[in-house]
Amino acid sequence: MATAAPSCRLTVRVIPRAARPGIEGMRAGALLVRLGSAPVDGAANAELIDTLADALDIPRRQVALVTGSTGRTKCVHIDGLTEVAALQRLGVSS
Repeated sequence: MATAAPSCRLTVRVIPRAARPGIEGMRAGALLVRLGSAPVDGAANAELIDTLADALDIPRRQVALVTGSTGRTKCVHIDGLTEVAALQRLGVSS
């Protein structure tokens, strides 16, 4: 019997149009990510996925936006990593 591949979901709070984009750490139970893009035509969501994939050193296809496409609080699904491993790679603690 095969075991399921690791995956996790993270709650992310984004700040679009930030002067200094980057991952800020955990705030109120959510990963805080500052994005340079404006929330227009999905640009901020695309930048969020790119930012997380780059920081986690995984392919972009392993990061998916689950909920929150039009809000600042989002849920992101990450394939191939547990929550603990993902947070370690991001340099934050839960």
